[in-house]
Amino acid sequence: MESGCGRCSASVRPLVRAACGLSPDGGYRLPPPSGPYIVLRLRLEDWGAEVVEVADQTDDVRFTVPLYTQAEAAGYLDMAPSTFRNWARGYRNTYPNRPQVVGTPLITYLGSPHSPHPSIPFIGLAEGMFLSALRRADVPLQKIRPALELVRERIGVEHALASRRLYVAGADLLYEIGDDLGGEDKRETRKLIVLKNGQYVFREVIDRFLTRIEYDEPGDGPGDGYARKIDLPGYEVAELSVLPGVNFGRPFFTATGTPLYVVANDLRAGESVADVAEDYDLPVDQVTEVQERIDREAA
Repeated sequence: MESGCGRCSASVRPLVRAACGLSPDGGYRLPPPSGPYIVLRLRLEDWGAEVVEVADQTDDVRFTVPLYTQAEAAGYLDMAPSTFRNWARGYRNTYPNRPQVVGTPLITYLGSPHSPHPSIPFIGLAEGMFLSALRRADVPLQKIRPALELVRERIGVEHALASRRLYVAGADLLYEIGDDLGGEDKRETRKLIVLKNGQYVFREVIDRFLTRIEYDEPGDGPGDGYARKIDLPGYEVAELSVLPGVNFGRPFFTATGTPLYVVANDLRAGESVADVAEDYDLPVDQVTEVQERIDREAA
């Protein structure tokens, strides 16, 4: 949903919330991410609302609905857009005096090349979150691609990088798989894990990222055991999350459900940090960080 809430005064925001389907705390509440329902994307213009897209979803929207552009997903995960693009679409690098290097896609991608429209579903963002966590160990992804491919095969589920199975058993699998890899690939893969209390676990720098992913409990449904919520790593103070059934997958403040873009629009429109924080019942320091990021982007 795209909103012009940043142009609205505090006195009319409750009306805008009602027009948008906002709950009193600022969150756009949708049904759980399964079963048939209608997704509407609205653009507010002055006092009216225009329906710009309607999609009838009968599958788990985490897997089937593109919610983010590649640049947006990269920003949410605090990484370079070019890195995320290579993970989503793969790459082929050629060199004059050595063999070309080919990387296959690692992230679920539903778009067409060079399209400006959203192409990454929620599950793709979760896969990117896992890969982003591995990068925190300063291990080149190219060096551990063979290990990741073997882990995905052994886990035996689609979208393994976004599955609870990988979080629970991935460290042990990486250790076992290391014995099947060559010298350098084995050494780099082992850098991701440590032995703790007799069990291999992900290094702390990786685990801190992975604990930001909340998974469904395993069950009988096709979407069970996969990522359902992500607490975004791109901010140090502001606590932001994404859920595919809230705010159409857009980031919101975890404590209140207030969409990030609503707060950002108000700040860009010239409202003070203190006023915005009071309007949406948010901590001043969290709104301050959003303002600081806006200022850096404008510089």
